[in-house]
This record gives sequence, C-alpha cells and structure tokens, in this order.
Amino acid sequence: MKQSSFNRQLTQFVGILIGMGIALFILRGLRIITFLPGGIIGLLFLGAIAIGVLSYLQTKWWRF
Repeated sequence: MKQSSFNRQLTQFVGILIGMGIALFILRGLRIITFLPGGIIGLLFLGAIAIGVLSYLQTKWWRF
C-alpha cells in the first residue's frame, strides 16, 4: 500500500518528537539541562503517542 504524504509527515513528526524527548531526557538525567521540568518531556512523549495514534487511524479508517 502506498503511503500518503500527510501520513508520511505525521510519521516523521512522531520520530522527531520521540527523538527530542529522549535527547532531553538524557540531558536532564546528566544534569546538563536542569531548568527543564519533567512535565515538558512528558508532554513531548504524550504528543508523540497522540500523533502516532492519529497516523494509524488515518491509514486504517480515512484512506486518504
């Protein structure tokens, strides 16, 4: 099945959010970025999960 450009962009955005969340989590654990609250990192991960679910639903139900 061919992937639509919108779904491809959603998938790339999920990867970017997860990558940023992991990088910030590691930097915060190493005490390099101490001013960043843990809630911001949690929001990055929750956003990645929400967009991943939207991407999955878009391929299964909406068939763009």
